Amino acid sequence: MKDESYLDIGDYSIIGNLETTALVGSDGSIDWFPVPHVESPSVFARILDANKGGYFSIAPTAPFDSHQEYLPKTNVLKTTFVTDRGKLSIKDFMPIRPNDPSGKEAILRKVTVEEGKPEIGVTFSPRFDYARKNPELFREEGGVRASSEETDMNLKAPADFTVEDGVARSSFEGEEGENYWFSLQYGVDLETDFDYPDSLTRTINYWREWAHDCEEEKCVFRGPWHELTVRSGLVLKLLTHPDSGAIAAAPTTSLPEEIGGVRNWDYRFSWIRDATMTINSLYNLGHEEETSSYFSWLRKLSRVYSDPAQLGIMYGMHGEAQLQEETLDHLSGYRDSSPVRVGNAASDQKQLDIYGELVNAFYETCPKYGEEIKDEDWKFILRVADHVVEIWEEKDAGIWEVRGESKHFVYSKLMCWVALDRAIRIGHGWGYEGPFGKWEKERKKIRNAILEKGYNEEVRSFVQSFDSDVLDATGLLVPLMDFLPANDERVLNTIDATLERLTSDDGLVYRYDGEDGLPGDEGAFLLCSFWLVRALTAAGRLDEAEDYLENVISYAGPTGLLAEEVDPSTKKQLGNFPQAFSHIGLINSSLYLGRAYEKQAE
Repeated sequence: MKDESYLDIGDYSIIGNLETTALVGSDGSIDWFPVPHVESPSVFARILDANKGGYFSIAPTAPFDSHQEYLPKTNVLKTTFVTDRGKLSIKDFMPIRPNDPSGKEAILRKVTVEEGKPEIGVTFSPRFDYARKNPELFREEGGVRASSEETDMNLKAPADFTVEDGVARSSFEGEEGENYWFSLQYGVDLETDFDYPDSLTRTINYWREWAHDCEEEKCVFRGPWHELTVRSGLVLKLLTHPDSGAIAAAPTTSLPEEIGGVRNWDYRFSWIRDATMTINSLYNLGHEEETSSYFSWLRKLSRVYSDPAQLGIMYGMHGEAQLQEETLDHLSGYRDSSPVRVGNAASDQKQLDIYGELVNAFYETCPKYGEEIKDEDWKFILRVADHVVEIWEEKDAGIWEVRGESKHFVYSKLMCWVALDRAIRIGHGWGYEGPFGKWEKERKKIRNAILEKGYNEEVRSFVQSFDSDVLDATGLLVPLMDFLPANDERVLNTIDATLERLTSDDGLVYRYDGEDGLPGDEGAFLLCSFWLVRALTAAGRLDEAEDYLENVISYAGPTGLLAEEVDPSTKKQLGNFPQAFSHIGLINSSLYLGRAYEKQAE
C-alpha cells in the first residue's frame, strides 16, 4: 500500500548553486536540503523521515493539481498549482554566488498569483544536523529566524507567522497579479536584502549562457531525447564543485534501491570512475571549461597520490579521503527503508578498474583539447601501468562495490587491460620511453585470461567473474573499450544473453543476476540500460538501439530527471536522485546513436 505521506522519488526536482542542492516536491515542499555543501548535514530531510526530517512548504491550502517544469535551459524550477479558488506558481532557484552581486547563500521562492484569490499556506520546519538538532525559532519583523549553536537560517517572507513546537506557520489570501517573494538565507550574512527580480534574471541568464546550445535539427543529439540530453548536462553541472573540480554521484543519501530494503547508500561524494565518465559527457555537450576543471581534479589526484597503491576509489567534494560511514537510526528512511546512512564505507574498498579509468581519461581527453601529455602525467601513467602489472591478478570488490567476498571480476580485469593498452598507446604516440615490452606481455596475459575465464561458452556470454555463470551488464562494455570488435561473435552473444537474462519485459536492464552478499532486491539499473543502447549501436542494430533508448527515457520524471534505478513492476524510480550515472548514460548513448546515424547517412 502506498504511503501517502511520501511523494514518489520521481516527483521531485533539483535546484542548486554549485555548492549545494535542494529537492523540491511537486507539492511545493522542499524536503531535502544540506548546508552549506552538498555533502553537509541536512536542514530539511522529510524525504528520509516524513515526521522528523523537516521541510519548507509553500502551497495552496485548498486541494490542488500541480505540475513542475524548468524554465527552458535553466535550473530555475516552476511549480504551478490549480485550485477551485485560482491558480498560482512558484519559481524556486538558488543564486549563483560569483554571478550575483548580493553574494548570498540562499533559496529564493517567487510566488505569483496567476488567477483568482487562492489562500496560500506556508510551513517552515527546519531540523538541523539530519534532524538531530531542533533549532529555536524566533518571530521577527518580516520573517522567522532559526538558530542553534552551529547553524543559523533566516526566512524573510511577506507574511506573519505563528510559532509552535518548533514549526512556523502562516497563511494569507493571494491577490491576482501579485508576486510574493520568500528568501531562505544561510551562511554568514543573513541581514542584507536581495534585489529579487535582478537575482532571478541573473540566475536565468547564467544557466542559459551555460547550457548546451545548438540548432536542434542539425545537432548530433537530435531526436526525441534532445531536450533530455540538454537537461542531463544541467543536472551534471549542479552536481559539480567549481573549485575542486569534483562531481558528486548524486545529491542525496539513502534513497532506497528497494522500498523497505537496506540497499541505501550515501552518494554525495566523487568517484574516480564517475568523474572520468563525466569528462567525456560534458565535453560532448560542448562544455570544455568544465571538462578541463574535472580533468584538473584527476591530475591533482595523480600529484597527491603519486603512489597508485595509495589512490582511493572516491573522495569527498573537497578532497577528503576518509568517508566514514554511520547510520542515522533516529530517521525511519524513505517509506521506512532503513538504515539511513551518511558517509560511505566503500571508500576503503579495492577496485582495480579505477586504473583503467584514469589512464583512459588521459588518453581520450588530452587529444580533444590539443593538450600535451606532460612529463608529470607520463610519470604517473608509468607508475600506474607498472602497478597494474603487479596487481591485476588480485581479487577486488568490483565496479558494483559488492560488500560480500572479493572476486576476479571480469570488468576489473578488462579495465586493467585498458590501463596497459592506453599507457602503451600514449607512450608511443607522445614519444615517451617506458617498459613497453613488459606491458605488452602483461596486456596479452590479461587478454587471454579474460577470453579463457571471463567468457562462458555454455552461457554464451561474458560473465561477472572468472569461471562463473553469472551475467553482468558490464559485459556490454567489452566492445566499447576496444577489447573486441563489435561484430565479434562473443560480443554479439553477450548482447543477446543480456537481452534474454538481464532485460525486463519493459526493456530495462538489471546489473547482474547473481547474489551480491546483501539481502533483498534492487531495481533495473538505468546506466546499464544505456550501455545496452550503445552496445546495440556498436553492433549496427540501430533500430533496436533507438527503441531501447526511447523506452529508457520514458521513465524520466516530469522534469526530465533520472534516479539510479527503476522498478519495472511499478514503473517508479528508485535510488539516489538525480543520479549522475544515469544522466551520463543518456548523454553518451544519444551521442553514440546520433553519430551512428550520421555515419550511416554519409
